[in-house]
Amino acid sequence: MIIDEVLWTIITRAGAKIFGAQRRKSNQSTMKSLLSAVLLLLSIITYSQEIPQNKTKQDSTETKKAEELKEVTVFGNKKQFLKIESDKTIVSVKDNPLLNSGNTFEAIKRLPGVIASPIGGLTLNGRGVRVYIDGAPSTLTGNDLENYLSSLPANSIEKVELIYNPGAAFDANSSGSVINIVTSNKRLKGINASFNVNYNFNKYQKPSPQILLNGKEKNLSWQTMIGYNYIESENRNNNSQTFTAFSPEKILQQNRFDERINRNFYLRAGTNYRLSEKSNLLFNYNLNLANDRSTFTNTTTGSDIDDYFNNGISKEKNRNHEISLQYKTKLDTIGRTLDVIAFSNVFSRNPTLTSNAISDNVTSFNDTNTNFDLLNYYLKYDFEIPFKKLNLSIATGGKFNSLAVNHLGNYFLNTTLPTVIDFDYQEKNLAFYAEARKKIKKFNFTLGLRFENFEVDRIGTINNVATNVNFNNQNLFPNISVLYEVNNSINLIGSYSRKIGQPGYQTLDPNGSNFDQFNAATGNILLNPTYFDNFEFKVTAMQFVQLGANYTVAKDQNLFVFAADENATEPVSIQTFQQFDRFKTFSAFLNFPLPLDYIFKGKAEFDKRMSTGMDKLNYIYFSINYIKNVTTGFDFPFDAKPIWNYAAEAQILLPWNVKNSISYYILPSGNWEIYRITKPIQEFSISFNREFMDKKLKVGLHAIDLFNWNQTNALVSGNNLDTRFYEKRDSRIFRISLTYNFGNLRLQKENTDIQTEKVKNGGGFVK
Repeated sequence: MIIDEVLWTIITRAGAKIFGAQRRKSNQSTMKSLLSAVLLLLSIITYSQEIPQNKTKQDSTETKKAEELKEVTVFGNKKQFLKIESDKTIVSVKDNPLLNSGNTFEAIKRLPGVIASPIGGLTLNGRGVRVYIDGAPSTLTGNDLENYLSSLPANSIEKVELIYNPGAAFDANSSGSVINIVTSNKRLKGINASFNVNYNFNKYQKPSPQILLNGKEKNLSWQTMIGYNYIESENRNNNSQTFTAFSPEKILQQNRFDERINRNFYLRAGTNYRLSEKSNLLFNYNLNLANDRSTFTNTTTGSDIDDYFNNGISKEKNRNHEISLQYKTKLDTIGRTLDVIAFSNVFSRNPTLTSNAISDNVTSFNDTNTNFDLLNYYLKYDFEIPFKKLNLSIATGGKFNSLAVNHLGNYFLNTTLPTVIDFDYQEKNLAFYAEARKKIKKFNFTLGLRFENFEVDRIGTINNVATNVNFNNQNLFPNISVLYEVNNSINLIGSYSRKIGQPGYQTLDPNGSNFDQFNAATGNILLNPTYFDNFEFKVTAMQFVQLGANYTVAKDQNLFVFAADENATEPVSIQTFQQFDRFKTFSAFLNFPLPLDYIFKGKAEFDKRMSTGMDKLNYIYFSINYIKNVTTGFDFPFDAKPIWNYAAEAQILLPWNVKNSISYYILPSGNWEIYRITKPIQEFSISFNREFMDKKLKVGLHAIDLFNWNQTNALVSGNNLDTRFYEKRDSRIFRISLTYNFGNLRLQKENTDIQTEKVKNGGGFVK
């Protein structure tokens, strides 16, 4: 075994020498290097065969040295923060200083092609996304999902997979793209620990400590993460609204200021038990407890009304429990595998609102208390059958999902008798899929078909008057992908998929926040599911570059709007969701790196640094998106102007081993979905990081939105109401991060190189 390791070391070094010669010398010189390497390998092989017959004392000594060398094995720890594959982009988060200092939501917004919508939610290259966590779709939607991701520390994330056109193995209920968040599962021998604290300060100064424990003993490995976040922030809104149903039109000018306190405790525990050399059993339990508080003041002025002042306090407690059990096994030597995941999510929140208003010396009040409960069960299996001789792989699987939501709200608007709104949502989803991947010369074909059966019941009851909506549907969702390998570095990919988007519970729920007598927020229980036809073509090169375009046609697209009742006697702005007959999106995108070392230090130095990994490189990574939306079935007061998004992430190595990370993005004015962005949305962030004490201590200084540029100015056109919307969140944050690792770390270095099995992902290809 020692001789084999020595041989492998010599072979890899000889290969590096050969390929280095190919880059630096002529063909004749390369052939000489190749011949010399072959002769060297032959001599070593011959020598290795003679060793058992000549066990001298010197041989014994050399063998002993080789055995001692084995204790300090180099694992080839080449850090690769980003890797572009044919069907997805993989971004390492945990060891990437650009991403790992804040929370998961902050990290995701900085990924290539990801744009945080000005009105909430995420998109990937112009498409809506479904968020997965460790391979299972998240049950939470809307603000609940954003709050959950904001409470999850980014350093608990191993990597994020950006899956552009997911195949049949993924839920059809995924709009067009999937963001799969893979949490950390590193297990080192013995017991190890990491203590981390983020100290955030702007106007407020609050710490967020965290401790991570992990270990491995025989066949059992485990990990526990415990932490607490305390964040204070401010939020300002300004709406200028014109109510077009009145004659003459009425105008409201509203200003709102919020001071928010977000506190949450989290516990993430997981174990991995190795049943055999081919089988593993994984168990995870995640707990999140939040206690949030907000004080607000609201001022309203306008046509035919006295100045209106409203202030109040809202409080919310929520609890989230997640339990998952996963069984993985390789069935036989030909590579057949079985993967089973069972998942359960129990989530609840209890918001309350107490407010008082005064207008023309008349006092009014508005109180709210609600109870929200969610229960989800999810079971799926995936079975993989490779036929290596045929360059063919077949995957099949199925899933069952049950989701139950109940939201009971009591609203007291200047009365002791509340308006009672009860929302019940039941969803059962059964699905099966089959997907085949075949390689023919330079072509890779993927063909999949997914069967989905949805049974959905929605009941919205307002003061005992019920609205019942049922959606029962069985449908087939095909996908097809073709990849052409131009060479080892360049691929051409074309794909098509059909998906469905079930409205999330927050878009349906008639419960909402009754801010005051001029403002209300409610869901739309009558929304239909959205069907998507997704087309994509792109080119990938050298694992870092991609250029492509996609086109999506959405039927019955559901979007957020400000609207007003045409029969209302008073101007009341309603935040709700509206259905649009056809919503077409064309998006083009380009992601590429600019290697600064190659430009300023030359090719030789660049090759040297590249061989050690991206953490030793100076570079800028650019992402450019062009997005145009066309909506039919609704008249807008502005033209369909496309929008651009530019983003750049830079890493600069400074003296004294300081690593400088810079990020910048800008969304210029243009149309975002059905909204007109009137001023650019932009953000500039910078951080400095350094390691001490043999990399045990990591210190970071960070400035998020350093120039306080991030704000939203938009025009929103809804039924009977035109809105000029302004929002400025407290986005400028200065942060000090400290991480100290202790334990048995020298026995094994973490391998941050990203390794994935493409056949595990829908739309993957046989290689």
